[in-house]
Amino acid sequence: MENLENEEIVDGIGQDVKLPENAYRELKSGEEYKPILLAEKKYPELNAWTIVWGIIMAIIFSAATAYAGLRFGQVFEAAIPIAIIAVGASTIAKRKSALSENVLIQSIGASSGVIVAGAIFTLPAIFIIQENNPGMQLNVNFLQIFLASLIGGFLGILFLIPFRKYFVSDMHGKYPFPEATATTEILISGAKGGNQLKLLLVSGLIGGLYDFCMTTFNFWAENISTRMTAWGEKLAMDHKFVFNMSGTGILLGTGYLIGLKYAAIICAGSFLSWWVIVPLLGQYGVTDAGVMMNTLDPDLIFKDYVRQIGIGGIAMAGILGVIKSAGVIKTSMGTIFKGNKGAESKADKMLRTQRDISMKIILFGFLGLLVVMAIFFAFGGLQMNMTQVIVGILIVFIFAFLFTTVAATAIATVGSNPVSGMTLMTLILPSFILAAVGLNGTAGMVTALIVGGIVCSALAMAGGFVTDLKIGYWIGSSPFKQQAFKFVGTLVSALTVGRVIIILSKAYGYDANNGGLVAPQANAMAAIVQPLMSGESTPWILYIVGAVIALLLDMIGVPALAFSLGMFIPLQLNIPLLVGGSIAWFVGSRSKDAEVNKQRKEKGTLLASGLLAGAAIFGVISAILKFAGADLAVTECYASHWVHDVLAIVAFVALCTYLILHSMKREQ
Repeated sequence: MENLENEEIVDGIGQDVKLPENAYRELKSGEEYKPILLAEKKYPELNAWTIVWGIIMAIIFSAATAYAGLRFGQVFEAAIPIAIIAVGASTIAKRKSALSENVLIQSIGASSGVIVAGAIFTLPAIFIIQENNPGMQLNVNFLQIFLASLIGGFLGILFLIPFRKYFVSDMHGKYPFPEATATTEILISGAKGGNQLKLLLVSGLIGGLYDFCMTTFNFWAENISTRMTAWGEKLAMDHKFVFNMSGTGILLGTGYLIGLKYAAIICAGSFLSWWVIVPLLGQYGVTDAGVMMNTLDPDLIFKDYVRQIGIGGIAMAGILGVIKSAGVIKTSMGTIFKGNKGAESKADKMLRTQRDISMKIILFGFLGLLVVMAIFFAFGGLQMNMTQVIVGILIVFIFAFLFTTVAATAIATVGSNPVSGMTLMTLILPSFILAAVGLNGTAGMVTALIVGGIVCSALAMAGGFVTDLKIGYWIGSSPFKQQAFKFVGTLVSALTVGRVIIILSKAYGYDANNGGLVAPQANAMAAIVQPLMSGESTPWILYIVGAVIALLLDMIGVPALAFSLGMFIPLQLNIPLLVGGSIAWFVGSRSKDAEVNKQRKEKGTLLASGLLAGAAIFGVISAILKFAGADLAVTECYASHWVHDVLAIVAFVALCTYLILHSMKREQ
């Protein structure tokens, strides 16, 4: 009977397939987890369909997430919308082996989000430093961005493979894997695929057109602020108090997916920065030059002083993550060496669901990356001598190894990767080391950020890839096939993101107060690297204050990284997260029937995924148009600027109403 049921899965996707009862809980003594797809059977996994669709998803979502991350500081996870599209496409095409194929499509395509995070958190800092210091000559090209992303992504894959068994099998039921759980549930709900795809496309079109009308045609203001009015401007300058909110659909959708808890924590950090520290400094603060801060604009106080406190908090959160993961690293390494004893000789007898890429290939992979990195550092325009090349390689390997389990544990536990905090540490310490071996000035800045980009990409990949492997474990995919073709997705994503970063940087620039890219993480990297490498004064006191705040938050159980990011990211980008999170809580709690609440929440997740994916994709189109010199703004059509501002409020309320009503609407 069991074989017959699995034959039905291979032959069609319209079956009522469910995960085993023990999929999400810890196993009892002697109990074994058996995935949906039997380990003893072979299923179609890798073919032209999966590879082509995986590559298409990697390209589209690399561009979309790069835009979202640089424009608004929020990188959304691409795994869920990719899974929905894969299920919908296989339903329309009537694929007979959809379940096994869709896992691979999702795994290849999901390389986009992690490679984007690794790249945009660090490498745009080179453009930022150049923009802030026109006299400096910092040069970075497509090849350098591409190679940094590619090497880092490959390193993350190779470092994580030996830890796969520990995270997905040995710790079965002990980690919640929130993103992997959501994605897995989508993949096995093949019978609902067509309807899900329709909802995603409609909400994607709405989100895309909404943001496109706002950012490209400028039909309404992008920011809703108290400074729209004369009394609000007076409040800002006299008392340094500002309410400022971006009206973009991409942030509303992201807030829904984050949920009320984390959106509230992020906003709490923003409220502390903008509504407590900025007003206090505005009344009593004095600059290094002896100027009273009550004469300064609140935006300037935040930019030059308060956000440095957030940087200190982010760095401390990364340190705490490493300390807490020391035991995991020790346990995992023991599992690796124990598990790999004689593994090569047993490979032929091993079930396909237990096989990883062999350790020999992994070691050769590390050796190959070492050679490529040495050539890149020596001849890639980074102006490094042999000593500096060796030091740079050691920094990359040591930090990538130490933080791999931190990233994987974070994703497995809460679904979010504290990669920016860990990368800040990777910049601070190596910058001192590189400066000590004679690499400083502009060459040192570029090199430190390239090195940081490689490590950041490795950590982002390690965290994201553990999700793919857990999905494969639950469903019954072949891990060695997931691992092999993850390299393909990484290559495609690195090629895409390298080009997109350059286009966006030239199209928008990084002056956030004048419509430029926000890029909060890259701004933090630039703020740290520039003084360290140029001999300028570093605001250590502000960093220490932020570190102390993060330490206190951790002691009372508040996620320090989320709070610190809120302190650093501009207020206008965090308020819509809170609105989205509040909507998620509202639609998921109005009914007395728990099942109805669950269905509404899941439908809202689908709609929110569409809003942010559509808005991000249209955002890339808008950036390309701007890069090409097209100016389609129509603000001169309005008799009053006040109308332009009021329309922003009306449009945002309408978008929120759509998300609420359609999430709560029961399907007939």
